[in-house]
Amino acid sequence: MTLLIARRLSVATADGVPVLRGLDLSLAPGKVLGLVGESGAGKSMIGRAIAQLMPTGFQVSGGTLHFDGRDLVRMPPAARRSLLGRDIAFIPQEPLTALNPVLTIGAQMDEHFAHLGVVKREERLARAILALEAVHLADAPDLLARYPHQLSGGMCQRVLIAMAFASRPRLVIADEPTTALDVTIQARIVTLMAELQKRDGTAVLFITHDLRLAGRICDDIAVLYGGSIVEEGPARQVLSQPQHPYTRCLQLANPALSGPRRALYALPEQMPGLRALATLSGCRFAPRCPLAGAECRETDPPLAGETQRAACLQPYLTPGITTETAPHVVTARAETAALVNVQGVSKTYQTGTLFRRRATLAVKPVDFRIAPGEFLAVVGESGSGKSTLGRLLMGLERPTTGAIRLAGQDVAAGGEAARRHRLKTAQMVFQDPQSALNPRRRVADIVTQALEAAGVDRATRLRRATELLAEMGLGAELAARTPSQLSGGQRQRVNIARALCTLPRLLVADEIVSGLDVSVQAQLLALLLRLREQHEFAMLFISHDLSVVRHLCDRVLVMYRGEIVEHGPTEVVFTTPRHEYTRALLEAAA
Repeated sequence: MTLLIARRLSVATADGVPVLRGLDLSLAPGKVLGLVGESGAGKSMIGRAIAQLMPTGFQVSGGTLHFDGRDLVRMPPAARRSLLGRDIAFIPQEPLTALNPVLTIGAQMDEHFAHLGVVKREERLARAILALEAVHLADAPDLLARYPHQLSGGMCQRVLIAMAFASRPRLVIADEPTTALDVTIQARIVTLMAELQKRDGTAVLFITHDLRLAGRICDDIAVLYGGSIVEEGPARQVLSQPQHPYTRCLQLANPALSGPRRALYALPEQMPGLRALATLSGCRFAPRCPLAGAECRETDPPLAGETQRAACLQPYLTPGITTETAPHVVTARAETAALVNVQGVSKTYQTGTLFRRRATLAVKPVDFRIAPGEFLAVVGESGSGKSTLGRLLMGLERPTTGAIRLAGQDVAAGGEAARRHRLKTAQMVFQDPQSALNPRRRVADIVTQALEAAGVDRATRLRRATELLAEMGLGAELAARTPSQLSGGQRQRVNIARALCTLPRLLVADEIVSGLDVSVQAQLLALLLRLREQHEFAMLFISHDLSVVRHLCDRVLVMYRGEIVEHGPTEVVFTTPRHEYTRALLEAAA
């Protein structure tokens, strides 16, 4: 039995520009189909087509789409709404914008269970607590009284996962569901999804840019490029023996967690826009393909093969795409005066109601230094205090105890002088680009805000905006767009470009690659390393992606429940971890 079937499914804009081109997909109950590819490849549009929640001006232009024998394209809106949230559930990509910021978690879960037909309020409360506990969120009753901004990004993502599986749906469309999760919680969620599939026979359409994760969780994989499937087949077979050059390039763009460090393969330029793709003849990947010949630019090959199919004229050459071993990361000199010196810094929050307050120690007293040109990583579970530590450095939170010296000046006490010193010395990239970018401003104005504040003329700002967008792998035409007209990965790159505009001496980077596909991630990591060589650019790199940390950072701090439990050179910590928690993180990521 097949639960979801798409045959020659096509989506186009109102003026006929194709977005999805003749897709054939099938998904059986209890199976996981992974959709992988770069931002703009069409992965999320497939989920939108299923729900018929496409952006204004987009429509299904051809083909069929059936769920359990019912035509989703021609189904009456009322019938489709009865399926959504009950039989078909969604896990969106950006948790901090998917949750309502003015409602508590409890109010939003209560609303969700009311939509599912649970009449009694006491039963809705009980089911909400069980749903949160199922995704391993501690103190579920306490969480129900908190607002989304009081939770970490990973915790908000788990709330959305709990809501999606609460109705025991037949199909879950998971759009980057583990993007904001650390590796241990990611492993638990993957295990949880497998348990729920076995229990309920739930099918999952798993949209991700993480090829390693797709190989672990998915039964089959479809690789998309420019709105078309370029390779598909069993997950292990596709990832171990890719037949399409695009799949191989995505693999080589992903840093390794073990073995020799190697250079990352960065695909040239970026995926062309929809209108540019519509005018291309031949294979749409040919302009970026390292193996493309003249015939590739003339012939658009169909998917060919048996269990594993690829749309390529010369798949036998694909394994020849390789990268060289990367040089070791240059460690900052020990004798160099510290750019950042943190001594005994801690942070305590007062939580609870007006009449029942309690102290929560988010960060216990910590000490560390960052030298000029040094990349220091902070890793740990969601809620371990990583982001709080970054916010303390940037002055967004004031420490309860301790001193923070930034470029020789103590900035822990706050004040106007400390604020101005921070603005000159440090910049921050926030985890969620959707909430960090002004929706009313153009991209060119957003990325050059620092220059605008300094009184730089508009012509100079526009030239700098074009340079920044090119360094981020974005086309110059995006300068005139607003954030709502960008994909999730494009918004994150704009978010990063804004922080790098004036080349600060310190960048506090909070999960800056969590929303990026691997090809853009490779471009960004190479850019950060190059900037470090040119400008003694230091960085506090907050991340849950241990493979990226190993590739990029000199040293690593491992945090657990607000405390630094292990620190040292990255390669030493990763190869010979001493703390049990560090070993658990590495095992979960393997």
